[in-house]
Amino acid sequence: MPQITAIRPQAFNVSPRTNWFFISVRTDDGRISWGEASLNGWEPVLAAIADTFCRGLIGMSVDDAHHSLRASPRSPGGLAANAVTSAVQQALLGLMAEQQGGPLHAPLGTLQRRLVPVYANINRATTDRRPEGFVATALRARSRGFESFKLAPFDRLLPGDCASREGQARIRHGIDCIFALRDALGPDARIMADCHWRFDEQRAIETLEALQSAHLYWFECPLAEREANWPAMRRIRAAARENGVLLAAAETQIGVSSFETILAQGLYDVVMPDVKYCGGPWEMLAIAERCAGADVGFSPHNPTGPVCHRHSLHVAAVAPECRMLEMQFDESPLFGELIMESNSDVRDGALEVPMATGLGAEMNVAVLEAHPFQAVPPGIETLLGA
Repeated sequence: MPQITAIRPQAFNVSPRTNWFFISVRTDDGRISWGEASLNGWEPVLAAIADTFCRGLIGMSVDDAHHSLRASPRSPGGLAANAVTSAVQQALLGLMAEQQGGPLHAPLGTLQRRLVPVYANINRATTDRRPEGFVATALRARSRGFESFKLAPFDRLLPGDCASREGQARIRHGIDCIFALRDALGPDARIMADCHWRFDEQRAIETLEALQSAHLYWFECPLAEREANWPAMRRIRAAARENGVLLAAAETQIGVSSFETILAQGLYDVVMPDVKYCGGPWEMLAIAERCAGADVGFSPHNPTGPVCHRHSLHVAAVAPECRMLEMQFDESPLFGELIMESNSDVRDGALEVPMATGLGAEMNVAVLEAHPFQAVPPGIETLLGA
């Protein structure tokens, strides 16, 4: 088994609001593989953790490094440390797949589906935040093969402001955007609303009731996923069910144990592990298996760069069940330019799993080097402690 000779972190600037963060692993036979650990606003911390934490992996075989890395919900480094672990595990999967001469999913298990259902996250591509702006982006996504769409229209809302006049106006605006999407897309399109943990319990339930005739498919992340919010989350889930809506969340949870706790608590209808944070591809597959046993939907969170996308797609291809895979839509042309073969051709709401060896595409290093790190604001999960 080849030995690791170098591990290199690299931030990549996408826009004034977004960086993607990659980690490459090089072996003594000259191969390089990639993982993604994007966490907006935390790039210097990710780099410091990678530089320090990964030194002990140098000289290890790929297999030994894989077995030495574990997701750790109680790590002092929190989400950032687990993002580094997850990214290195992604890169190791790519190296193992290349060693086997098979596609990225080959070391994980048997292919369960060649076509993976996908949905378009239209949020960052929508710079016009009026209802008509969301509609224009959704129609563009539909013209490119998508049949399911997610928006996050509750801009600048915070839990403590929900009851205020300003907070109520922001909620009303978000509701108007969702209804505009339903009117434009018709009754058959799946529409999901991402709340980004911005609600309190009362306003989340009131919003679900106000949206009843919009026929949402799911309502995502209404409250921060702290233990103190679990009773409220169960009540929101009950209200969602009364309105024919699924409750989805858990994108920042780490490790199988965290998801087992969530499943045991009966909090959600759909869980959304992110391969960048949960511990990597093997951990995400184990989470999918637990979901299947608990009759809870599995739908990978995947709104960032093309490396995360590739790994998420291949886990979805071998998981016992996959409700849908998220895809970022049109945030930046760099998504397609960075990976020389982006495999983003969606047909009839699904994406075909590539069968080329390893990652199945080459990183365009010239593009990577041309967009160095720039400071961006931290994500809303930092502000709200999600």
